[in-house]
Amino acid sequence: MIAAGLALGALAAPAAGAVDHHARHGAGTAAPKADTGSPVRVNQVGYLTRGPKKGTVVTTATKPLTWTLRAADGTKRASGTTHPAGVDPSSRQNVQTFDFSKVTDAGEGYTVTIDGKKSEPFTIGDHLYRSLRSDALAYFYHNRSGIKIDADLVGSKYARPAGHDKAAPHRGDTDVPCQKGGCDYRRNVSGGWYDAGDQGKYVVNGGISVAQLMSAYERTHTTKGVDAGPLGDGRLRVPERGNGVPDILDEARWEMEFLLRMQVPQGKPLAGMAFHKVHDKQWTGFPTRPDQDKQQRELHKPSTAATLNLAASAAQSARVFKSYDPEFAARCLHAARTAWDAAKAHPKIFASDKDSTGGGAYGDRYVGDEFYWAAAELFLSTGDHTYAKAVLGSPLHRDVEALFPRGGGMSWASTAGLGALDLATVPNKLTSKQRAEVRTMVTKAADRYAADSAKSAYGVPYAPKDGKYEWGSNSQVLNNMIVLATAHDLTGKPRYLDAVLRGMDYVLGGNPLNQSYVTGYGERNSHNQHHRFWAHQRDHKLPHPAPGSLAGGPNSGLQDVVAKKKLKGCAPAMCYTDSLMAYSTNEITINWNAPLAWIASYVDGLGGGAAGKPVS
Repeated sequence: MIAAGLALGALAAPAAGAVDHHARHGAGTAAPKADTGSPVRVNQVGYLTRGPKKGTVVTTATKPLTWTLRAADGTKRASGTTHPAGVDPSSRQNVQTFDFSKVTDAGEGYTVTIDGKKSEPFTIGDHLYRSLRSDALAYFYHNRSGIKIDADLVGSKYARPAGHDKAAPHRGDTDVPCQKGGCDYRRNVSGGWYDAGDQGKYVVNGGISVAQLMSAYERTHTTKGVDAGPLGDGRLRVPERGNGVPDILDEARWEMEFLLRMQVPQGKPLAGMAFHKVHDKQWTGFPTRPDQDKQQRELHKPSTAATLNLAASAAQSARVFKSYDPEFAARCLHAARTAWDAAKAHPKIFASDKDSTGGGAYGDRYVGDEFYWAAAELFLSTGDHTYAKAVLGSPLHRDVEALFPRGGGMSWASTAGLGALDLATVPNKLTSKQRAEVRTMVTKAADRYAADSAKSAYGVPYAPKDGKYEWGSNSQVLNNMIVLATAHDLTGKPRYLDAVLRGMDYVLGGNPLNQSYVTGYGERNSHNQHHRFWAHQRDHKLPHPAPGSLAGGPNSGLQDVVAKKKLKGCAPAMCYTDSLMAYSTNEITINWNAPLAWIASYVDGLGGGAAGKPVS
């Protein structure tokens, strides 16, 4: 059920007949009757003092209306008239837009009132996203495998024993056999991050996720004016703090060590390749805390896509860790080269779309994008002509649509853009002309996403094919925002920055459902996402998702029982319900939180709304 080309979390099978009858009201009802609260839609976290400040009102009116901005004490601070925008195709709502960007007075509790209807409250300020950066990155520690999750770092309700460690049944992930016919030996594949609502670990999802965390760190070295401090040692919630290594790299290393363990050892068939995934033999029971999982874990056959994910992420890791741990960096580079050679020798070993018993399939029969990404990262880290030739000779290299698909965007199944972004920003041995060509591809893609944002009544930089929203649409929005943010770093052009901030508006409540998709952020925030431990809606002794957890978002496919029942006939951007078992719209996963963490770090560094320029 997980198809190549979609940005999916691991598909979690619901229990038989598992329609959840405790879904909260609001976005969780059928689209024609959805209680979306106030028709005045704003970013429920707020707006940067010098950034764009726009919103949308759902109304039957066709003539302009008056909007009024009030402070927390009710005093009028500004007013103006709305602009009729007609019917928004993503929601089938008649809407008007409003703009109060001229207001720059910092404060909390602002509201906008239109036609007697008041928005949710919001803040205007310079440092709105500091906690979001921290929480979005803490998501990865919360979901570590093989280590105790410490109450001192995350609070008592989120603390738990280590999942799938040596003490677990069958020795957890420290002694894992292959699925029948896969191999005749066992492997220690402990560590890493649990992928999504299930407790599987997937190399193709881990690769893009760890790469984006490392890229958030690398940007602090390639872009002038970016403060590396908030990602540094002692600043994030990781147990390794105080070791002299930036905390974001400590978190990345936890996943990277797992990915290295997934490489087939020398002397074995397909040596140098990477196993595609590891998870329970059957779907993990719901709910199940990781340390209480009693099922046998299994390794699934190597794939070319997984191998290239290892090559790319390990090559990048070699680069970023070189000054902190040269020995680890050298190990990563050796693994990356070995994986590249293995993938070149076995370029068509594809994971099956039908391998979905107990975990997501992550099938992908086109790996040209992974070859491009891996070659780019190896070239950046080595300067080797072999990899430069693979990059420059790739049919994707000058194809903007292939690198940055307009209908969707970068995803686990479309990774070439990761390589292009790094080629455009990380110092390398391309000629000036070649570097300029790569940067032009980035800005051309950003131009399209900026145009999509400008055209949308909700400012969202996302225009999927046929208007249908994909599984994990919020991650697509955020990945498009990364391209826009990079284009702004490269050029300083304000339209790119404006589109990034309008994307934040959409994610944090300024959308057709008046729903903030990030737990703990906004008055109407998602907090019943699909997860086997964070399952409060099913068992009140268990916690809600941790703050900073991103819901997948609207999905026209409706691939679960709950969504099918509640959302039949929904408009694309309305195909969402904040219900625990609505996994096709409401799952959480590492490759959705990774771009959230990247963007949260980016916007937190803007201050009131400006950004740096790259090192040439």
